[in-house]
Amino acid sequence: MKSSVYELENLIDGFKLSCQTEGKSPRTIEWYSSFLSRFVCFLKFKEFPTDIGMLGKNHVKAFILYLQTEVKTPFNHKPLSSSSVQGYVRTLKVFFAWATREDYIQSNPMTKIPVTKSRAKVINTFSPEQIVKISSACQDGANAIRDIAMLLLMLDCGLRVSELVNLKVEDVNLAEGYVKISAGKGNKDQMVPIGSFVQKMIWKYLNHSRPQPMTEKIARLFLSGDGLPLTRNGV
Repeated sequence: MKSSVYELENLIDGFKLSCQTEGKSPRTIEWYSSFLSRFVCFLKFKEFPTDIGMLGKNHVKAFILYLQTEVKTPFNHKPLSSSSVQGYVRTLKVFFAWATREDYIQSNPMTKIPVTKSRAKVINTFSPEQIVKISSACQDGANAIRDIAMLLLMLDCGLRVSELVNLKVEDVNLAEGYVKISAGKGNKDQMVPIGSFVQKMIWKYLNHSRPQPMTEKIARLFLSGDGLPLTRNGV
């Protein structure tokens, strides 16, 4: 093998392909890629080796310390949360475990490096007043019915945005009052009940507001104004 094969950037590409064949979600692979790219950038900035065979525990520990003490969040410029640092450490553990299984390294530098503990956070739900204010923001415009249907569906079912945009028309059963979430958390399909008011808004959207899909192959429930599937950024 050429030495370039052992460069992290090359191995990360192979790792991503492996994740795809294992059925990991696109979002998970996106996280892995982002976290590993930051690790590579850190190594280059510090002039540390990027050949996987030359990396050791000290390089990994230096990166974790950098995350804990120097990296700031882009919006409020506060230090990374312990859960964010934990995400990086878990990603490195998964990556180096893969590299060990594939015989790119003999000794895993993540061995005995603990996953940093994160403080449990209580996430407050929206108050009735907040829900009214959010709903009021969806009352105007050509997409008002669609937007209020999406908002209430997420509130009613606790859907992630990625689950919302992947809903197909056939996934909605208004007669029996549920939506099918395909390959949700844990890679399992779920039947999630929806309330009568949400059923009413989805029915109204389907019958009065949903644009004609741009092609017959488009089966997604929520569409943009030009008949294309709505994206996460669109939501």
